[in-house]
Amino acid sequence: MLQLSQAAIKEILRLKQKCRKPDAVFRLGVQPSGCSGMSYTLEFDEEVGPNDALYDCNGIQVAIARSSLTVLSGLNLDYSEDLMGGGFRFHNPNATQSCGCGNSFSVS
Repeated sequence: MLQLSQAAIKEILRLKQKCRKPDAVFRLGVQPSGCSGMSYTLEFDEEVGPNDALYDCNGIQVAIARSSLTVLSGLNLDYSEDLMGGGFRFHNPNATQSCGCGNSFSVS
């Protein structure tokens, strides 16, 4: 369903410690936004509801709204740093198009 690289895991754990929410899950989602129609959302959430799917990815609890599962199926989340700073990189086999700035995508 979802894969997290070792670099992504390390960064998620660092951010979780920084936000001081030890019981929070890592929530991954999509929202309508950007030139191509959708963008990813990342946050820590202390509540998991009945409309969420919960996954254990190498010890990290990841919550995804069931309505987003088809869009996020097969997603590989990575983290890397470059001269401009660090950031998460989304490798989504369902994305058929992305905008020039790389912040949004679309699926068919």
